[in-house]
Amino acid sequence: MGTYLSTPKTEKDSDDGENDRLRFGLSSMQGWRSSMEDAHAAYPDQDSSTSFFGVYDGHGGKAVARFCAKYLHQELVKQEAYLARDLPIALQKAFLRMDEIMCGKRGQRELEKLEGEEEQVSEKEGLISSLESGEAEPGNDDWSSDHGSPSDGPTSGSTACVAIIRHNQLIVANAGDSRCVLSRKGHAYPMSEDHKPNKESEKERITEAGGYVHIGRVNGSLNLARAIGDSFFKMNKSLPAEKQIVTANPDIRSVELNNDDEFLILACDGIWDCMSNQEVVDFVKEQLNSENKLSTICEMVFDRCIAPTSGGDGSDNMTMIIVEFKKPLPSGSSSSKEPES
Repeated sequence: MGTYLSTPKTEKDSDDGENDRLRFGLSSMQGWRSSMEDAHAAYPDQDSSTSFFGVYDGHGGKAVARFCAKYLHQELVKQEAYLARDLPIALQKAFLRMDEIMCGKRGQRELEKLEGEEEQVSEKEGLISSLESGEAEPGNDDWSSDHGSPSDGPTSGSTACVAIIRHNQLIVANAGDSRCVLSRKGHAYPMSEDHKPNKESEKERITEAGGYVHIGRVNGSLNLARAIGDSFFKMNKSLPAEKQIVTANPDIRSVELNNDDEFLILACDGIWDCMSNQEVVDFVKEQLNSENKLSTICEMVFDRCIAPTSGGDGSDNMTMIIVEFKKPLPSGSSSSKEPES
């Protein structure tokens, strides 16, 4: 079948939701790619004070992205740091935990199942309902007795960009080149940084772990320096997970939200290849003024980005989530500090 289809699949799977703190809209589109390897998760009520949103862009298969969409938020709430309200540490541990549990026998079986699943729900139900349910098989969300080694892990991988909103705090964890951007008074503030192999700090870790960068790719193969999965690049037993050739260790940025903050955008690189941070913010803000649904705005971005022919920018899978903050934000949100790493 090849990398691209002869005609793009432009059908979109979209959804909207809200609670008393925010409203969100999301959509995904396969486009020119021969398969859909993006996944996402949206849980506005992860708990009574916390919202969770994530986008995952798979490569080499769809299983790891779907695994993360199904389980990363579940592993997050199990972390002691989450219960202790240390969300950055909890996010870091949850990202690294994905690699651990995918190496065990049960993790491998779940990956095989997810890779084998077609976009099996009816068009009326939409793909989102199958990915966002987050429901594990009975007992399959307890991985404590399931052990393996990196050599047993998946050869495919996925980016992960996750945003947690708790009260007036926004914490974003990112591994790979999916991206999160905050709109503050119409200005785009990056809440993540792309992890490309040519970036000096990434290249240094790669070479110190025994790898190399060739034509912008790790060992001439992978065009990402951080990702969940890709176990082939994580087999150096003398190094911790954070220092492997490719690591799932996320960069984490946080900011105190204030009433100047309008909305948040999470999207896979199928969008950012075609539009800059500010261009996407400008587009979304303009459409919000037209009172469009948030999911409709995502769809409009896809239509703007998709290439007229396959190959090059605009040919990738596209996934996007918009989170709009309701006003006023919780008390204590008067700070106007810029996002911090």
